[in-house]
Amino acid sequence: MKILVVDDEKDVQILFEQRFRKEIKDKQVEFEFAFSGEEALVYLNEHEQEAVLILSDINMPGMSGLELLDQIKQKYHKPPPVVMMITAYGDAENFNTAKQLGADDFLTKPVDFTSLKEKLKTIH
Repeated sequence: MKILVVDDEKDVQILFEQRFRKEIKDKQVEFEFAFSGEEALVYLNEHEQEAVLILSDINMPGMSGLELLDQIKQKYHKPPPVVMMITAYGDAENFNTAKQLGADDFLTKPVDFTSLKEKLKTIH
């Protein structure tokens, strides 16, 4: 399963690679990283069918994760990637907006990697 992680904090790459070391080694998951919404769209335009799951931070400079979600849900539907939004704020407004825009799930920071790995088992 290829997962695109979108977050303006570059240290998330190290964190995901550490927490998923075994799954990466066993070729169960493969990660790609984009450090802005704009960079994520460039990746998706070049690799449209590859990302099965997109994990996107909501609060980023430039294009927000919510704007990215809106673009993804409008443009990519064969097959549509699963999009989980990640935010440091568990506020109802971001949650409701993300759900209205078609987010498949919602995670809060710090990410509970045990819970995330369980959720990944339900995605094919």
